[in-house]
Amino acid sequence: MIEPRPQVRGVGLDAQTRCAHYNSPIDIIAIKMKCCGSYYACKDCHDALAGHAVEVWPHREWDTPAVLCGACGLELTVRQYLACSNVCPGCGARFNPGCRHHYHFYFETI
Repeated sequence: MIEPRPQVRGVGLDAQTRCAHYNSPIDIIAIKMKCCGSYYACKDCHDALAGHAVEVWPHREWDTPAVLCGACGLELTVRQYLACSNVCPGCGARFNPGCRHHYHFYFETI
């Protein structure tokens, strides 16, 4: 049985999780927010819709599935995502390398 894709929340979402804030062809990941356990297209979508502050994933929890490929629906752990060289290990879709500038919003810096 094929598991349904997790629901992704966001502003102006398309089928591959692009949102009103980040919508280039390679902006295709969503992040499960540590604070609420829900997937959002980006922190700006979370800020607009969730009603509470973002919490970062602590390093000790980086083996938790928390990143969703919008192309194929594969869930990656934080550790897998950070090590994937901006390419989905499931389908080969490219992820935006510029997202690294925002990691500190989502993942504890070490």
